[in-house]
Order: sequence, then structure tokens, then C-alpha cells
Amino acid sequence: MLLALLMCYAGFTALCLSTDRHHGELLHRKPTSKRRVGLRLAGWLLLTVSIWPAVRASGWSQGLVEWCAVLMLSALLLVLLLPYRPRLALSLAGLSLLASPVAAFALS
Repeated sequence: MLLALLMCYAGFTALCLSTDRHHGELLHRKPTSKRRVGLRLAGWLLLTVSIWPAVRASGWSQGLVEWCAVLMLSALLLVLLLPYRPRLALSLAGLSLLASPVAAFALS
């Protein structure tokens, strides 16, 4: 479940950064159209691929339920961090991308 959580959080952060408002607040510049499309694609790809570790760990029936819970938890964490600690939210997304291969290795 840790791998799914890390991927979901990174995916939601990428989707968040694809908007002008949040990209400007966190990175202090407007995103280019190529960067916006790349962030959207990466965000949706991470959210879609995050189904795999949840299903692999618990099977289709329980894995999809746990994946939905992980989706809600990661979105809640991002929503709570953005207004009060935006730099921490961005740092956690980078950390989750760095920790994902370790979690994937531990899964196998």
C-alpha cells in the first residue's frame, strides 16, 4: 500500500502543478503549455499506474477498495498541506518520487 500512496500523492501534486495558480504559488512562475501538458500526463499516469500495487497486494476486490482509500488519503494530505505548508507539500512529492523505487523493490 505504501507504493500506491506514494504514487497517488505524486500524481495529485503533478495535477495540482499543472494549474496556473498552484504552479505560480509553488514555483513562482507560470507553466508553459508543454510543461502543463506534461504535468497533466504524468499526474494521470501516476494515478492510473497506482492501481497496480494495490491490486497486486490484495487482489482485485479488496485492492480496489484500498486503492480508493489511498486516493482519498493522499488527496486529503495535499489539500491540507497546500494552504499552510506549500513548500512541504512540494518536498513530499519529490520525496515520494524518490522513495517509490524503494517501495517497489520491497513489494517484490
